[in-house]
Amino acid sequence: MTNPGAGAGGGAGGAAIGPAGAPHAHTGSGRALRVLHLDHTNVGGGAEFALLRMLRAEPSWSPYLLLAATSDRTLGIYDAVPSRVPRAIAGVRQPAGVAAGGLGAALSVGARVIAQAISVRSSRVFGSADLVDANTARAAAFGALAARTSRVPFVVHLRDLVDAEALGRAGCALMVRVVLPRADGVIANSHATLESARPHLRRGALAEVIPSASGLRVGAATAPGRDPIRTVGMLARIDPWKGQHVLLEAFARVFGGRDVRLQLAGDAPFGHGGHLEDLRRRASELGIAGQVEFLGHVDDVDTLLAGWDVAVQASTRPEPLGQNVLQYLAAGRAVVAADEGGPAEWVVDGVNGLLVPPRDIDALAAALGSLDADDDLRERLALAAAATPGLLDDAAVARAHAAFYEAVVGSRRGTRPELDGRVATSAAVRNAVTSSSVTSARRMRL
Repeated sequence: MTNPGAGAGGGAGGAAIGPAGAPHAHTGSGRALRVLHLDHTNVGGGAEFALLRMLRAEPSWSPYLLLAATSDRTLGIYDAVPSRVPRAIAGVRQPAGVAAGGLGAALSVGARVIAQAISVRSSRVFGSADLVDANTARAAAFGALAARTSRVPFVVHLRDLVDAEALGRAGCALMVRVVLPRADGVIANSHATLESARPHLRRGALAEVIPSASGLRVGAATAPGRDPIRTVGMLARIDPWKGQHVLLEAFARVFGGRDVRLQLAGDAPFGHGGHLEDLRRRASELGIAGQVEFLGHVDDVDTLLAGWDVAVQASTRPEPLGQNVLQYLAAGRAVVAADEGGPAEWVVDGVNGLLVPPRDIDALAAALGSLDADDDLRERLALAAAATPGLLDDAAVARAHAAFYEAVVGSRRGTRPELDGRVATSAAVRNAVTSSSVTSARRMRL
């Protein structure tokens, strides 16, 4: 899904400039960088959708996608990658479970990671890559092992906070002891994510905050209405920590028995079908089953959000980014979000949305009630949401990645001076994209 127009462009530190003004990721010889993208799954989670969107945004580098073996031997979500992007499946399956499993699960995951690292390292495409980019924490584990004895630059996408709650104890140990010490570059989806990783980065590693490609149509928000609230929604996969159960409780208190719908958009991957049934059961117990719609996965997010009056993020642990919050803002909806993690870098309470204490049903109900009672507040927040600084469409996200990839390759080859400090931040990316998320949010606070 290529979104035209929005986003900042411009040259960066000697980067070649194409017809659209975007920096081209290239080698010293002038050809496009060959970037090997690693992922451990073909199931559509936030990381997978982000990579898919970026590869569909016509990036200036030459991408190759390598997946670990999948249960059905298909590309799954990556079937939608443009045919010009080579794709392959190799190695062994990398099933979910390291975050919640015990010692046995950790040992099994460890063995699979090592086997996958051997498969990646022995692949022909690894030997010809100018840079390897791991899209997920699991891919980073086998990617780091594969790159350990090579000179190929290795970039890690950090899409989760680096802590045991998010990654599991075994996963966190792999990240801080194996992955981050090998990383030549780190792309974090928020400053909260980067700060959680900062103590473990090696000296001289390049680090940058680039929000994930979220399919934003910047500047295309529909005008907010002043009619009474008719639809409240949440866009998130069904998962116990995504907070659908919190929203159900708050919605029932404010809108129960009224002509107001709650739409929960998102399927239930990674074995969470049982939680979906729990949510249906709880909606019945609360007497709102007739008001709640479980939509499953929705392809046309723009149309979905255009029909919502209020959009909610209520995750019960800190979101590293909160792609749904960026989508809500770009769509010009009245946003309610938990006041922690990545969403708190984008939403300024009372300016472009409302922030509530996380895991607090009473506070969420109060926020919904205030929006229900005050049409002027809802309209003002929605207009400010659409004007949030720093929102990037997928093409702008790809430009930022191109600049960062070139900076990492140049640093690894010694063609760029190493910057002072424990972690160097790429000036190229700052030139390719004019404002980062947290800087923009801080400007709004001033």
